[in-house]
Amino acid sequence: MSLAVVYPGTFDPITNGHTDLVRRGSRVFSRIVVGVAADTGKQTTFSLTERVELAREALADVPGVEVTGFSGLLVDFVHAQQATLILRGLRAVSDFEHEFQLSSMNRKLAPDIESIFLTPDEAYGFISSSLVREIARLGGDVSDFVSPAVEQALRARFT
Repeated sequence: MSLAVVYPGTFDPITNGHTDLVRRGSRVFSRIVVGVAADTGKQTTFSLTERVELAREALADVPGVEVTGFSGLLVDFVHAQQATLILRGLRAVSDFEHEFQLSSMNRKLAPDIESIFLTPDEAYGFISSSLVREIARLGGDVSDFVSPAVEQALRARFT
């Protein structure tokens, strides 16, 4: 039996922190579906298609990983993927309250789905997509925080 998990997010853009979590998860799960959310409630820098493609490029070398966009409720997407687990990352204590609230709501909507949490490597604990976008927008070097493809896409977007 294969154990599948869905790792959802906006991934605007996918960072080395995100990819670290997927790599860690791939040691535990035989199938990881990276679900790139279309309905984020946020103004995104990259389109859904671009975010999916950048995530695919960043994770191309990780076995058992699929990247797909989705819209609607996360729990419906998890069911459609024939999974019962949601993978989320906790960078700091400040993430816990928000993640706890999301996890509790998802459990209320779909009691058969569980959330599990991993922490990224300490080297990536401070990285967020919003900080990376801001650094790139202001002309800074983001090469330590994202894959080369993402760095190139950010440079193209902000020049």
